[in-house]
Amino acid sequence: MLHHLSFGVTDLARSAAFYDATLGALGYVRVWADDTAVGYGQPGGGDKLAIKLRPAASVAPGPGFHLAFAAPSRDAVLRFHAAALQHGGVDNGPPGLRPHYGEHYYAAFVIDPDGYRVEAVINNGGR
Repeated sequence: MLHHLSFGVTDLARSAAFYDATLGALGYVRVWADDTAVGYGQPGGGDKLAIKLRPAASVAPGPGFHLAFAAPSRDAVLRFHAAALQHGGVDNGPPGLRPHYGEHYYAAFVIDPDGYRVEAVINNGGR
């Protein structure tokens, strides 16, 4: 249903370093960039997430909102979580099974440097 999503960020370089690392762990890449924004998606494709510099007006939504990124493996979820913590993210749920979401739901939850809640998840039993 969704075509793409944008986050307003207060420090583009900091947020780009965070998303380069975390999304890179999941196989996603920068698909475009300029002085005020960076777009991420599949290699060779269009952006599905953009971060846009909004230094004065950025306020992340509170609890109840989060964005989940599809992971290709449980190892990728682990790498996502580690990269997030190394690049200014805050742990909001370590990598692991979440049986209350489904038998094979394996995810990690973090809060990015601007307060956005993001998740990496695989839900097919793959390792």
